[in-house]
Amino acid sequence: MFKKILIANRGEIACRVIKTAKKLGIATVAVYSEADRDALHVELADEKVLLGPAPSRESYLVADKIIAAAKATGAEAIHPGYGFLSENEAFAKRVEDEGLVFIGPKHHSIAAMGDKIASKKLAQEAKVNTIPGWNEAIETPEQAVKIAKDIGYPVMIKASAGGGGKGLRVAFNDKEAFEGFRSCRNEARNSFGDDRVFIEKFVESPRHIEIQVLGDAHGNVVYLHERECSIQRRHQKVIEEAPSPFISDETRQAMGAQAVALAKAVKYQSAGTVEFVVGKDQSFYFLEMNTRLQVEHPVTECITGLDLVELMIRVAAGEALPFTQEQIPRQGWALECRINAEDPFRNFLPSTGRLVTFRPPAATMEAAQAQPEGGGVRVDTGVYEGGEIPMFYDSMIAKLIVHGRDRLDAIAKMREALNAFVIRGISSNVPFQSALLAHPKFVDGDFNTGFIAEHYGRGFSAADVAHDDPLFLVALAAFVRRKARERAMGISGQIAGHGATSLPDLVVVVLKPDGAHEYHAVHIDQFDATAGKADVVIGERHFAIQSESKLGEVLMLGTCNGKAFTAQVERGGEKRPLAIRVAHNGSAIQTLVLLPRAAELMKLMPHKAPPDLSKFLLSPMPGLLADISVQPGQKVLAGEKLAVIEAMKMENILTATQDGTVKEVLAKKGESLAVDQPIVSFA
Repeated sequence: MFKKILIANRGEIACRVIKTAKKLGIATVAVYSEADRDALHVELADEKVLLGPAPSRESYLVADKIIAAAKATGAEAIHPGYGFLSENEAFAKRVEDEGLVFIGPKHHSIAAMGDKIASKKLAQEAKVNTIPGWNEAIETPEQAVKIAKDIGYPVMIKASAGGGGKGLRVAFNDKEAFEGFRSCRNEARNSFGDDRVFIEKFVESPRHIEIQVLGDAHGNVVYLHERECSIQRRHQKVIEEAPSPFISDETRQAMGAQAVALAKAVKYQSAGTVEFVVGKDQSFYFLEMNTRLQVEHPVTECITGLDLVELMIRVAAGEALPFTQEQIPRQGWALECRINAEDPFRNFLPSTGRLVTFRPPAATMEAAQAQPEGGGVRVDTGVYEGGEIPMFYDSMIAKLIVHGRDRLDAIAKMREALNAFVIRGISSNVPFQSALLAHPKFVDGDFNTGFIAEHYGRGFSAADVAHDDPLFLVALAAFVRRKARERAMGISGQIAGHGATSLPDLVVVVLKPDGAHEYHAVHIDQFDATAGKADVVIGERHFAIQSESKLGEVLMLGTCNGKAFTAQVERGGEKRPLAIRVAHNGSAIQTLVLLPRAAELMKLMPHKAPPDLSKFLLSPMPGLLADISVQPGQKVLAGEKLAVIEAMKMENILTATQDGTVKEVLAKKGESLAVDQPIVSFA
């Protein structure tokens, strides 16, 4: 077994590998960029080596620096994690040539299967069903358009070295094929150092189901069941689960057997994933093979009880697999939600900055440790409270994993875990995840890869995550306000005969984003400060609330009418210090809880309309202004490209919403932009 390994990655996956290495008694070396100087994986490792500046191409993608770091620290092996150089054939070979061990497949397997063009050819030779397409690298956007028309729209334009949703576009016409080809090449070049692009037919209404395989140097290959990965946004997985709620045992075994045969054909060693697109009739077609550990590997670990990182390390050290196909269990149901630094209410644009608050739900399961009976909650992350989320890397900041008895139990556990996930300082996709989990079709398992596009095609708004009982949120706000008043009375000096009274009648004013207000008369009865309970009456509804959570704590745990709940309640805010914000099941309201007379007077207050910003192009996210396509005096048409912003390894093209004339360009190419910073003004 190795005594020391280097992890050629960052963030969550680097921390994940370190956990298993510590369990095995293996020392670890972290590499990091200048942007990651204070990152969690750097703190957890036994040693650390600075690679260079923040951009990946100057740090995490520089093989020479990584190998030099391994040699300088005496590391015997390198674990690449996922992304970056994990599927780079040249890097794997270089590691081997330098006398080090690559904790992953051999370079010849990566060459055969990691390259999507080569893997498709190999699959065809092995008589595996493949999707129609053009398997040679395409050189120009004009050639891409011609090929796309010959195949027939819609088509999928994919970078050969792509992964994680990078370097991938779906085109439904010539214009989208032309622009999609150029964007794919640019993203692939920046993210993977390989700009080859190919095209294949896009199968509409597909399921994306993948098989986890594991092979060793002794010719043994097994599959560890499947993962359902059909809930995707812009081809980036959002929710993964194991097993799939769709396929039958017969289909599962057929897909597993095919995946194993494919892996054996290239003498595959280590963990890998064979991905399939599955039709409504459960017919399936080989899509690609990822010759690395997958982001979603924890759900497989949950249902099998296996540590995939440990198995990768043991296989790389020459050990044989310790089990046969028949000995691999499948227990319970697991779900994983990717928690991303993005704003779902602003079209999922990246959100960078400082994590003012980062408090995941209490974990009852840990990576690299035995799972408790009955399942639980696991959090894999590479960030911490007070840390910085840089704009140079992927937007994922954590993975929230639950394991339940069955699928409905897992969904219930996940919803409660999301309620308990407190993130402040940046925006996150937690409300969106809550909405997906509550959607009736998701609960029924009735979905495909077009699910998000179908149900949230116009974006995501607060209306998409409406609470099933909005008055419950109102009742919580009133309960907390009454509790705060009781505490204030208890600690302030009271003159006999002139003390403040705890009036039982309040009005909860729900502050709407558009300036409208809702007024709810509330009566609080049977308040018991010692027991932390009260009967909150709104109209004819009674909410018997009990909670011992302290004021000032964001997380509020308790029961309402005997049913347990987890909510987030905060007092104060930048613009309204007396406001109370309540969030539960992805839905949130901002309130003022007033005495009845104060509420009457508030109705007389005028509403100030927000300023008109329609004559400005504003940066929708923090990022780098990569390009400005217009100049003062230029006339532009609706839909015309104005600027390009790079953030978290993605190109974001900003277009004109209407016809107009450019008055002034307010930002320079290469400038780092803040959210809502003006870029262009219009006459």
